[in-house]
Amino acid sequence: VKGMKDGKVVRLGVSEDAKNQTCYACHGTEITVAGTKKLSTGMGDIEVPNLTNWPNQGVGRINPDGSMGACTSCHPRHGFSLKVARKPYTCGECHLEPDTPAYNVYNVSKHGNIYASVYQDWNFDNVPWTVGKDFRAPTCASCHNSLIVNADKEVIAPRSHDFGARLWVRIFGLIYSHPQPKGGKTYEIKNKDGLPLPTAFTGELASAFLIDQAEQTKRQKAMKGVCQSCHSTSWTDGYFAKFQKMVDEADAMVKPATQLLLTAWGRGLADKTNPFDEPIEQRWVRQWLFYANSVRYAAAMQGPDYASFKNGFWELTNNLAEMEQFIRLMPAKKKK
Repeated sequence: VKGMKDGKVVRLGVSEDAKNQTCYACHGTEITVAGTKKLSTGMGDIEVPNLTNWPNQGVGRINPDGSMGACTSCHPRHGFSLKVARKPYTCGECHLEPDTPAYNVYNVSKHGNIYASVYQDWNFDNVPWTVGKDFRAPTCASCHNSLIVNADKEVIAPRSHDFGARLWVRIFGLIYSHPQPKGGKTYEIKNKDGLPLPTAFTGELASAFLIDQAEQTKRQKAMKGVCQSCHSTSWTDGYFAKFQKMVDEADAMVKPATQLLLTAWGRGLADKTNPFDEPIEQRWVRQWLFYANSVRYAAAMQGPDYASFKNGFWELTNNLAEMEQFIRLMPAKKKK
């Protein structure tokens, strides 16, 4: 929350409720039991646990018994529906633009086009899920975690609730794309500068915390297997090569933005103590969190406009020009 003090915008702090309704709504709160409380019901007064940070259905939720996760992120209460979990709307609750535009890109992709047109004819309840029979184009679940078989009931991909099991590269750039983390405790990652990021500002990987090349190859092979259940080897290989080139070029558009930010800090145009709160710093964040991510997701899932004009290369180019202009026009601050 922001306010004004002495003619300047200052940070006032944020409530737990605001955190729980924003970041933690998707990532999950830590729920604890603060004693008990009495509730009046039609059956008289009853005593129930007094839960903090509740309700919440974030996927990374920490529960009172120490367990982690929330099934209700994908399988809503009371129905625990496989059909709901397999449809893209469920994922779209959290995976949408501007930072993770998976749902938006899927909607405008050829796969999303087919889904929206004929999903009424598909079977979302069958286990295992037969490609070409139960569904004719993938949803999020098809690619990332469902048990997929062919017409001969041969397993194409096993079921997994590890949504990174078929992901070799983390296209959600922090600050650049990088191999997937080894585990879910990403807050333990430290780059070469001691910051909790998987890459340095200059691009070097925090390799000790990221999967190695052998694991990357294994995961990429698993994902290719899903693609090849419908597509030819030449189509799949060509698409993956194009995807990697787009990822590399999106990263390349982030590096000059980072260099401009370092220049701004060096000239005293911004204070690097908090690298996220000043105008040029927020421009830098947009470069990798919104625009480069949009290009990567578009490359992964066939969303051409999200790679070009809708938060894509157009915005990467424009944002970079505005950062450069800011530095050129702002006088350097004299050191005290």
